Amino acid sequence: MEKIKFTLDTQECVEFYVLEQTKLSGNQYILVTDTQEGDGEALILKEISRQDLKESIYEIVDDDTEMSAVAAVFENLLEDIELT
Repeated sequence: MEKIKFTLDTQECVEFYVLEQTKLSGNQYILVTDTQEGDGEALILKEISRQDLKESIYEIVDDDTEMSAVAAVFENLLEDIELT
């Protein structure tokens, strides 16, 4: 499982494990977790990068409708998980 380092707006660095990625309605999403195994905190992140940037920029998906749609896709891709 790939581990990626993210730099927050506060310049603090955090690392997450990438469980899966998908594209929906032209947007790129990744499902990340803070633990490699077991029940951990999971987040769905949406790529909001501009083409002129070298690094990707992600934001946490917080819209309930968007979250439900993307979570359903990830649950289908990863049959052994349930996102709540």
